[in-house]
Amino acid sequence: MIICDDEKMIVQGPITIDNVVDMTQRGKKFFDQPRRVVDLHVITNVDSSVISMMLEWLRAARQQGCQLQFINLPSNLESLVQLYGIEEMIPTIESPQ
Repeated sequence: MIICDDEKMIVQGPITIDNVVDMTQRGKKFFDQPRRVVDLHVITNVDSSVISMMLEWLRAARQQGCQLQFINLPSNLESLVQLYGIEEMIPTIESPQ
């Protein structure tokens, strides 16, 4: 599930091979703003397919003129980003306190 609140896009639930194509398509609908912050703090489960979703979202957002940033990556997702060596490709911001 994806919920949009102003410029924040909150992704909820699992993102695995079973639903990554659907989640990728759903997310692309929200890149109609100049900026989106994708909040991942309530993702319940991920596998490596989440990386392809994030990269596809970045590509699609760029094509639509939307600056996309990620916030609150769960530790298992941070580990995947590091494992694949794509930290420089995934724009993240610190969570406001």
